[in-house]
Order: sequence, then C-alpha cells, then structure tokens
Amino acid sequence: MNETTDEQRAAQPQPKRISPQSHMCGAHPKHMKMRSRRPREMVKQDKNSFDVRDKTMANLTRRQFIELGVAVLPAMKTRERLPIAFSTLGCPKWDWRTILKQASELGYAAIELRGIQGEMDLTRRPELSGTRLKESLKDLGALDLRICDLGSSARLHEFEPAKRAAQLDEGRRFIDLAHQLECPHVRVFGDKIVPEQSRQATVERIAGGLRELGEYARGSRVTVLLESHGDFTDSPTLLEILKGAEMPSVGLLWDAHHTVVEGKEEPAGTFRRLGGYVRHTHLKDSRPEGGAVRYVLTGTGTVPVRETVRVLAAGGYKGYYGFEWEKVWHPEIEEPEVAIPHFAKVIREYLRASG
Repeated sequence: MNETTDEQRAAQPQPKRISPQSHMCGAHPKHMKMRSRRPREMVKQDKNSFDVRDKTMANLTRRQFIELGVAVLPAMKTRERLPIAFSTLGCPKWDWRTILKQASELGYAAIELRGIQGEMDLTRRPELSGTRLKESLKDLGALDLRICDLGSSARLHEFEPAKRAAQLDEGRRFIDLAHQLECPHVRVFGDKIVPEQSRQATVERIAGGLRELGEYARGSRVTVLLESHGDFTDSPTLLEILKGAEMPSVGLLWDAHHTVVEGKEEPAGTFRRLGGYVRHTHLKDSRPEGGAVRYVLTGTGTVPVRETVRVLAAGGYKGYYGFEWEKVWHPEIEEPEVAIPHFAKVIREYLRASG
C-alpha cells in the first residue's frame, strides 16, 4: 500500500491544520560539523523534574522544556537506547514538543520528519525556520535526540518541465533544511512509470534526477535517498536506478514492507542485491484485507518484520530501524499512542534476538 500522490491528496479532505551512516560525503568548509552521537538511554522522570503527566508539553515554557531534559538525562538508569526511529507520518496531531517528549520517553534515538500537524512541506514549519530552528536543535540536544531523515514529496518521474522543476526545487530545499538540522538524509520518490513513455525512459529520468540532487547535496553531509515505493519496489529496477546515479551522496531508503508485499521479494534476497545502498529503513506490518492490505501493529500481520531485522543486523547495517505508521493516509488504523510504543517494545525484542 503506497503513499497517496499529491494529485490524489488534492481530491481528499485535508486534515486540520527524524546512527548516521558512514557513507556520507565530506563536509564543505562552510558547513557546520555534525554532532557525534553517544549511546542513548531512555528518559526516566526524576522526582525533582517537571511532571509532564500533570503539565502538557505545550504548556511548558521553552526554558522548562530544556530544564526537563537537563534534569532527566543525568538520572537515567534504564536500558540503553537502541537505534530506532519513528516517522511523524504516524502522529499527525502531535506538536513539536509532544513528538520529542514521546520519542524520548519511549526510548527512541531519532525522529524522521514527514510533516508536522498536517503541513507536509517542512520548510514552511515555524519550528524549522529562522531563529526557531536553532531553538529546535537545542530542544533535540536537551533530550539527546536527533532527526535521522526528512521525508520530502519530490517525485522524480515527472517529465513536464514545470512539474519536474518543482519536484527538484523541493528536493533542494529539503537538502538545505537537512543540512541546517544536522540531519543525514532526505527521502525522494521515483514513484510512477509514465504510461505514455517507455519504462527505460522513466528509469533514466529518475536516475538523472537523483544525480542532480546528489550533486547538489555534495559537501553538505546530506545523502539523498530513493525509497522503494510506488512502481519501484523490485530489486532489479531499483538497482538499475541506483547504479545510474551512483555517488556517495545517493543511497536507498529500504521500505521492506513494499519490497515484500508489492515486489514479492524475501528480505534476504532484497538485501543481498541492494544492501550496499541501504542507508535508512521503513518497517511496518500488514495483512491482506478485501483485495488490499491493512496496516496492523508490528508482529501481528503477515510481513516478516522480524526476519528483516535479522537480515539487517547480520548484514552489518548501521542505520536506524525506522517505524513508518501511515496514519496520515490511513486514519482508520490504530492511534499513535498505541502503535508507536508497541513498535518500540517489539523492535527491541527483535534487535536483541538478532544479537
């Protein structure tokens, strides 16, 4: 089940209204140095800290929010955080501070930003622009969190000049924002095979777009990731595109659900062919329902998530195990307050079993 396209979303009612890989390009002199990451631990509330159960994050002043992180971190005695992340696609009603609070308390090490409170263009969010951006970085640092990926909507199959220019412009804007946020990845889509053109022409166009964005990202410490998504969920086609755009600043976001359910591939086979390109992952579970699939809580469906984790760990994968709960596109599925804690619990068991 793929993410809804912009054209489809336009026809739908709109809602009211993040361990870096070693495959990054070298830093340009003008670019800031990324923070080194130390092992993280789950946040445990100290008796002298602010009681966030009695005071919502929205009601805390920013100074109290920072002090909360400073007070809590030294007192943490619980287990070390594992390299897990969740996408904000799964929590469209949460504000910035709620996202950070939940990530920290649940033991997540990172957050993937795919929209905040209904705004999918992250460059328009006040928390991520102007002086607020520096404050947001301090918010992340106070809780020892990082943003691991920015999910853009850029679709590289577009061939009409104006549409293609708009997609590439979005990709560049997200790369700029990722650099400012010290975020290592920006996701883009290949998306669709264009009906009126040959498959090969579309593949070459997507590879060309990846090269263009990869060149733009060179020296920024940001890697542009093509997601296994839409009409591009089989290893041979993905490999053809990635080889056509091969450079240090280009890689793959492996949505293992899509390569299993739509690409009809086993995780081990996919990783054997594409593992050298994998920089980030999307993990989720589903089961067949009425000729389609319904997303379900991790471990309760038919997608081999446990096996995917085992394959990644055995293959030396060093990135984040990312939970993509598509609540924005499928409002009928479980609430984030249920699904995001559940994934953290289950994936922790899977990772420990994988060594």
